[in-house]
Amino acid sequence: MILCPCKKCGNIYWHFREVVYKHLIVDGFIRGYKKWIFHGECTSSGTSSTINPTYPDTDYHQYVRQDDMEDMLRDAFNMRSHGEQSFPPDFIISEDCKITGNVFCETGTSAPNEEPNEEAAKFYNLLNEMNEELYEGSKYSKLSFCIRLFHLKCLGGWTENSFTMLLEFLREMFPFAKIPQSCQDMKRLIKDLGLGYDKIHSCPNDCMLYWGDQKNQQSCHVCSKSRWMNSNTEDVNTDEGGAQLRKKPVKVLRYFPLIPRLQRLFMSSKIAESMTWHNDQRTDDGLLRHPADSLAWKSFDSKFPSFASDPRNVRLGLAADGFNPFKIMSTLYTTWPVVLVPYNLPLWICMKQSSFILSMIIPGEKGPRNDIDIYLQPLIEELKQLWSGVETYDVLRKENFNLRAALLWTINDFPAYANLSGWSTKGRYAYLCCAAQTCSKWLYNGKKFSYMGHRRWLDENHKFRFQRTLFDGTEKYRGAPE
Repeated sequence: MILCPCKKCGNIYWHFREVVYKHLIVDGFIRGYKKWIFHGECTSSGTSSTINPTYPDTDYHQYVRQDDMEDMLRDAFNMRSHGEQSFPPDFIISEDCKITGNVFCETGTSAPNEEPNEEAAKFYNLLNEMNEELYEGSKYSKLSFCIRLFHLKCLGGWTENSFTMLLEFLREMFPFAKIPQSCQDMKRLIKDLGLGYDKIHSCPNDCMLYWGDQKNQQSCHVCSKSRWMNSNTEDVNTDEGGAQLRKKPVKVLRYFPLIPRLQRLFMSSKIAESMTWHNDQRTDDGLLRHPADSLAWKSFDSKFPSFASDPRNVRLGLAADGFNPFKIMSTLYTTWPVVLVPYNLPLWICMKQSSFILSMIIPGEKGPRNDIDIYLQPLIEELKQLWSGVETYDVLRKENFNLRAALLWTINDFPAYANLSGWSTKGRYAYLCCAAQTCSKWLYNGKKFSYMGHRRWLDENHKFRFQRTLFDGTEKYRGAPE
């Protein structure tokens, strides 16, 4: 996808090339856009990297770079397009801007009302380092060099030892370049930018996670299965002293911490403003357009008024399902991604793919089924912490506040509904909402249950309630369950 330079989009909105081509034919180019700074053309070093002020309908500022780091970081930090910028609204990347101490400021402007907390200040410092040149006059940043080189390491299967030796060689050949000293330094840079995740070992039979107090156990306390594979693999990432043996876990859960991802939503002024849209700008006329219009949302607010008092508190939905990543149905392997959806955002943004928060990836030859709660433990612990609140910096209001979050509901198909709820969706009482009042009938010829209780939701005098032959041979007088 590329920025669209048509008159309506104004180099703000991202589209596929085919869509941009149609926009340019219908609307034409934006006036004054002669130097293609948003599409790879270099600018003179003395000029500011901002959009031409004659461009209509936009005050958007974007740093001009020759790599795709800005685009990648927007995806990684959930700061993707929709006219949103990665930096505070008064920040234009130029020589006049700097970060001093814990305060993010611009020369000639007043300091914020309140200093960012430690995590927020760290994030802004990293964004500043993102624009650091690899060497003077280079069109690539230090960050893009690290990520591209690390990508080659992953594709080629290089060991950490050989990769560190390569970095040392590059530093010797190019002493003027800002090259990390070791593979660990490069990993630390990528992890600090929020691209990392936690690897948590699990029992192959989904009995337990080697996490928390049980982190150092060597076997499952339920089924006694070993944590490691039978054969040890030789660790080639060792010093010259000799090879060591490294154990390989049988099953690994990839968990993406939720709290730092929610905190970074408020490190973008545009997203921070959108996070209160449901309270400030939503049209409340009784029609159902957004989850905030639903009875579940309103019931939650009335039950927990302290949570609802701050519109910045995040309401989440959880979606989970399994699929075969190899697209070969005969392959005995399944992956279960667990995705969180922040519903504070406007209705045209909250269900965009760029707004989804990947929480974890559960691997294995089979799905977790009813044992999915074992893998949800890290997420539940973070949700408990978020219910009490975590200190977060709001860049829009220039203050720290107590961020809270709550999980309102889950999104899944009927089999996954059984796994997440712990209620069997098969048999006589298959529907969790109706429970023991489920209207089920055994079909003797079909050898399965049929559920014919849907007439309970009709009006009391509806004609379908009294038509026996068209349904199950009975008249329905019962009302809907409460």
